This record gives sequence, C-alpha cells and structure tokens, in this order.
Amino acid sequence: MRLSPAPRVAVHFARILPVLLLSGCSSLLAPAKSFSLYENKPLSVEQGKASYYGGRWIGRLTANGERYRAEDCTAAHRKLPFNTEVRVTNLKNGKCVIVRINNRGPYAKGRILDLSVVAARKIDMIGDGIIPVRAEVLMPIEVISKPNRTMEGVR
Repeated sequence: MRLSPAPRVAVHFARILPVLLLSGCSSLLAPAKSFSLYENKPLSVEQGKASYYGGRWIGRLTANGERYRAEDCTAAHRKLPFNTEVRVTNLKNGKCVIVRINNRGPYAKGRILDLSVVAARKIDMIGDGIIPVRAEVLMPIEVISKPNRTMEGVR
C-alpha cells in the first residue's frame, strides 16, 4: 500500500522529531556549577552584626567599580580587600553562605558586614534585618586544571 504525500511527510516528521527534541535538550540543561576549595583554617575570624542591602542600591556602582546585583553573593566590609571570600554564619540558626567582598561599608555603628539580598536569604536573615554573625576569611586552594607535564615522546 502506497501512502499519499501528506501521510509520508507525517511519517518522516515523526521519525525525526525525537532527534530534533533531543538535540535541543543540551541547551536546556543547567550549566555546570563551578566550585572552590578552601583551606580548613580561616585566615581570620570576626564576630559582630550584619545587615543586608538592596532596593535603591541595585544597579549602582560598588566601591570596586562593578554594578551591585541583588542576585550575587556579595558583601560590603570596611577594610577587607576586594574579592576576598568570606564565610558568613548566622549565629541564630547556624546557616552559612560564602560571599565575595566587592563594596565598602557598612557605615552603621556596630555592624561588620552588609550582605546582598540573595546572601541574606540563604542564611534566613531577611525577617530579622540585623543579626549576629561570624565572618571567616577563607584562603582558596588553587585547583590545577591542566596537567603539569605532557605525554610527548611517550609511545
């Protein structure tokens, strides 16, 4: 039995449809998360109060020249060098988050850190606004991504 042209197109389309759908799946997958390793012992530890900031600050330039984005895990500290990684622990509930210092502040008396909105959410401080924290300056461990020797001349 011979099929007319319309059913043949439908059969052919039904055969290639799964291939087309599967080839698009790679773009739907979430990108691989990068991760960092840190030394066990922090370089320094500081305890005090932390707040968070967002609202009118979103989109403005931070002290290091980048734009403040509420969805980045960043923080402001008065003295730590820019791009320092700090583990911030909420002392009320034990939750912690790693932030990168990209701004200066806070300028309110008694506070040691101002966290971005997403960092504040991760340690459940949004409702409280100001919480007691422990800030540990982390020392990254360099991860070697390329081998240090080649296999030239090996057969």
